[in-house]
Amino acid sequence: MSGNDPVAAFRVEAADLLEQVEQALLDLSSDPGNRPLVDEVFRGLHTLKGSGAMFGFDALAGFTHHCETAFDRVRKGKATATRRLIEVILSARDHMQALIDAGSDADAALIDAGTGILADLEQAVSEGEGTPAVAPSPGKGWRLTFKLPPGAMANGTNPLPLLDELRDLGQCTITARLDDMPTLDELVPTECYVFWDVELIGDVGREDIEDVFIFVIDDMELAIAPLDTPDEAAPVEDDVEDMPEPAAAASAGRAAKSAPGQESVRVQAERLDELMNRVGELVIAQSRLDQLSAGKGVVDAGTLRAVSEDIQRLSAELRDTTMALRMMPVSNLFARFRRLIHDLAHETGKTIELVTEGEATEVDKTVIERLADPMIHIIRNSCDHGLETGDDRVLAGKSAAGRITLSARQAGGEVLIAITDDGRGINRARVRAKAEAQGLIEPGQTVSDNDLLHTIFAPGFSTAAAITNLSGRGVGMDVVKRSIESLRGTIDIDSVEGSGTTMTLHLPLTLAIIECMLVRVGDGRYAIPLSAVEECLELPASEVPATARRNFLDVRGELVPYLRLRDSFASTHPPDLFQKVVIVGQGRGRVGLVVDQIIGNTQTVIKSLSRFHAGLGSFSGATILGDGTVALILDIASLIAGAQKSQRSLSGRHHDHAGEAA
Repeated sequence: MSGNDPVAAFRVEAADLLEQVEQALLDLSSDPGNRPLVDEVFRGLHTLKGSGAMFGFDALAGFTHHCETAFDRVRKGKATATRRLIEVILSARDHMQALIDAGSDADAALIDAGTGILADLEQAVSEGEGTPAVAPSPGKGWRLTFKLPPGAMANGTNPLPLLDELRDLGQCTITARLDDMPTLDELVPTECYVFWDVELIGDVGREDIEDVFIFVIDDMELAIAPLDTPDEAAPVEDDVEDMPEPAAAASAGRAAKSAPGQESVRVQAERLDELMNRVGELVIAQSRLDQLSAGKGVVDAGTLRAVSEDIQRLSAELRDTTMALRMMPVSNLFARFRRLIHDLAHETGKTIELVTEGEATEVDKTVIERLADPMIHIIRNSCDHGLETGDDRVLAGKSAAGRITLSARQAGGEVLIAITDDGRGINRARVRAKAEAQGLIEPGQTVSDNDLLHTIFAPGFSTAAAITNLSGRGVGMDVVKRSIESLRGTIDIDSVEGSGTTMTLHLPLTLAIIECMLVRVGDGRYAIPLSAVEECLELPASEVPATARRNFLDVRGELVPYLRLRDSFASTHPPDLFQKVVIVGQGRGRVGLVVDQIIGNTQTVIKSLSRFHAGLGSFSGATILGDGTVALILDIASLIAGAQKSQRSLSGRHHDHAGEAA
C-alpha cells in the first residue's frame, strides 16, 4: 500500500473500523444492556462517518449518519438494542463495505439497497423505543477535569473547539490550570501543558460529555463526576474499561483482504527494530569482506572463514526476522467466522455456539488469507449437515445448542487447524452408497475407513437429501481439498456417528522458505520437504533389480508402497549401486521414494513454477541451489496419492484374479 495514497489508507482504516463494529455488535447480541459495547459501536460509526466525508465518500457518510443516529438513541436510553436492530446494523455494515469498495462508482442499485436498509432501520428503532436497555445518566450538572495527551496539538487537536462544544451543552465555568507549566527553557512549543477544570450546569448525560472528546478520549486524562459529589471524581476510563484500540493500531489481516488490489501487513515496531539491527550488522560484515578483497597479498584463511561465518549467521537471523514479519495470529482468521456462525444460526434456525482455541498460534499471512474460503465451506457443511436441530439434539441427550470449535496449534514445521462439530457425525452407510452410485468405489470393495471418509472430497459428491441455500449441490468439498493442497497441506477426517466430526488441516508455517532434504536421481537434484520425511533406509538387494515389481517394502512389519523416481522421471543415467529409500508421509499416507543419493539438508527459498509447468503434478515448486542450478521440489501429496491409486489398482487386479481362480 502506497503511503502517498490517502484513499487507500482510508480503505484499510475503514475496514478495521467495520470489523470493530461487527465484533461489538455480535457481542451485543448476547448482552444487549452492555453500555461499553453500545459506546464502541457508536464510536466506530461516528469515526467512519467523519473519515468518509473527509475522503469524499459522501454516500458512505450519509448512510452511516443514519446508523449512528440510531445507536445514539440507544446510548441516550431512548431505544433498546434489540436483536432486530442489531441484525439491521449488521446488514448496514455490509452495505458500508460495499460503498467503500465502490467509491465514486456506486450505482443506483447499490444506493437503492441502502434505502431499503434505512427503512428497516427506522422500523427497528421504533420497535425498540419505550423500554431502554441502557438507562440514561442521572444528574443536572457535572464537574470535569480534562488534560489532552502530550502530542495532541502537534497532531492537529485544538482545545478551543472542545471548550466551545462544552459551552453548547449548558452553562459552563471554565478554569485553566497551569500547574504543569515548565520553565521557559524547558518549554516545547508543540506540547500542551494547560489543563482545565469545568463546571457544567445542564440536563446532559455523561455520554454527551464523552462525545465532545470522542477522537482523543483513548489517550487523554478525563475525570467526570456529578456536581453533588465534588470529592469523588472518577476517571472516565473506569466507565469505558473496554475501549478499543485506535484504528491505526488494530490488526490489518482482514483490512488487507477488503481492499482489492492492495496488500499490506502491520508489524510490531520491535520486529522492525530487530530487522534494522540485523541489516546494520550485515552491512558491517560486508564492509569487512570488501576490505579483505581489496587488500594486497594473501588473505588469511582463518580471517576469511570468520567473515563467512558472520555473514552466514546474519543471513540466517535476517531470514528468521523477515519471516517473522509475515507471521500473524490465527485470531485474525477465527474472528471472521463469528459473523458467519451468527448468520448460519439465523438461516438454519439452530442455536450454534462458536468456541475458539489456540488463537495466539502464528501462521504466514498468505496462508491465513487463502484459508478463509475453504474454512467457510467446512463450517457451512458442519452447521448444515453436522449439527442437528435443537429438538433432535435433546432427544439424543445433548444440549439444545450445537457447538463449532476452531482450534490451532503448532506441531514442528506445521500448523494444525481443526474444525470440530458436536453433531451427528458422518453416516458411513450413506457415504458408501453414494460413492458406489458415483463409481468411486466398487460394490463390495474393501476400503479403509479413512479412504471411505475421503470420498466426500470427490467432485460432485453430496449426501444431502435436498438442495438448500447452504449445501447439497456437491460443490465445495472438492474445492476445499484443492485449496488446501495448493497450500502444500492435507486434510484429516475423524468422525464418530452420533458424537461429531473433526476436520484437521495440516498446513506449513510459511510458504516462502522451508527446510528440505536434497536428493539426487540420475543426474538431477530434487528437494523433499523435510517436514514430510519420516526415515531413510537402503533399498534391499531383493528390490534393486528393475524387474522387481512388487513395489512394497516391509518396514518393521508394515507394507509401505514405494516409487522408483528414476522410472517416474525417465532418467537414463546409470543407477547407483546402493540406492536409498526416503520414507515420506503426509496425513495418514506413507510412500517410499527410491533415490540414487541423499545429499543432505538445506533451507530452500520456494519459487513458483511457470504457467507452462504448473500442470506437473509431481512438483510443487522449484528452488535455486548455491551453485546456481535449479532443483525441483517434490509434491508429496501428489506422490502419495499416485502410490495409493496404484496400490488400489493392484489390489483390484489381485481380487479379480482370485475371483477367476475360484
